[in-house]
Amino acid sequence: MNSVRHPQRLLLSLAALVTVSSCKGEAPKQPPPPKVQAVSTQMADFTEGVDTVSTLEASNLVELAAQSGGRILELKIKQGDEVDPGQLLVVLDQAQQQARLAEDKAKSETARANYERYQYLSKTGAASQKELDRYRTQYIAAMETVKSTEATLSYNNLRSPSSGTVADVTVKLGDVIQTGQVFTSLVQNNELEARVEVPAVYSNRLALGQPVLLSAPGSENVIATGKVDSIDPRVNKKTQGLLVKAVFPNEDGKLRDGQRLRTRVQINAQQELSVPFAAVTQTSGQSFVFRLGTFEELKENPGKADLEKLENGIKAGKLPADAQFALQTPVTVGELENQLYPITKGLEANQKVATTNLLNLKHGMPVQVQPAKAN
Repeated sequence: MNSVRHPQRLLLSLAALVTVSSCKGEAPKQPPPPKVQAVSTQMADFTEGVDTVSTLEASNLVELAAQSGGRILELKIKQGDEVDPGQLLVVLDQAQQQARLAEDKAKSETARANYERYQYLSKTGAASQKELDRYRTQYIAAMETVKSTEATLSYNNLRSPSSGTVADVTVKLGDVIQTGQVFTSLVQNNELEARVEVPAVYSNRLALGQPVLLSAPGSENVIATGKVDSIDPRVNKKTQGLLVKAVFPNEDGKLRDGQRLRTRVQINAQQELSVPFAAVTQTSGQSFVFRLGTFEELKENPGKADLEKLENGIKAGKLPADAQFALQTPVTVGELENQLYPITKGLEANQKVATTNLLNLKHGMPVQVQPAKAN
């Protein structure tokens, strides 16, 4: 039995040796370097925004107050009504004023008669000039009293001084209104104003006419665009802010007086180094790009890259002498705008960064650079 088994064992061993030796003769194939598209860093315009919340105010808001007191006989307006200049709004009880006017007119007639009589007597020498002057003064005073009473009576008809939309009406029919009492307001919503406080550090970058965007709190959707209309030359000592007033056209009436909205003042654009959105990755809160560099640049910061193996590959011709390598580079980025990130630290102008295949890249990995696709 043993003499039969030994030849089989010997044959198996020889087969194994042949297999092993054949494997040793073939070097394992290395995968080709990953293909990436790349773009150069370049300068781009970035518009910095200052965000706050402000309350809209009508640029033209008129408070209406009674110029004369009395009981309301007619109330011709309600909240939301559109009124024109000179339109009758409120009619007050005129009985007392009418009676006073009649009395004043009667006194005026008496004064006129006395004055005319003393004019005749003065001409005939029966009255002195002093007496004539006294009755003349009384007549003039009586006429002025009539005019004053007529003016007061006209105030009992309260009319609109301008066009606008009637706000909350605080009186009702039959109420007694006092002189000077505000009973409603007229709002012109065709133009609204927002008071925005901007940090004083931006003072040298603020300018009249800069865009101001309105959006609902918690939303990025812009619902209206206005412009900076005025800038306070003084800085608030407590808040270190500058008061900026922005105006918003509102011909369609979508905005309302008193509406509270998110307000974004777009500060003057400035040029900053930039990379596309697709070039940036985030790891543990740190932003990175894969910059493309030479082997010499890789040697300056090798990380975990096997420099000896890569150098042997270049010498053996497996990698071109001008091979490009992915250099993972930490960067500091600003706010994304137009699919570009401003780079404030980590890169220089005209350096190339990878924009594709980022998930398959590691620091020190050789890459094949392909032209970026046209937009």
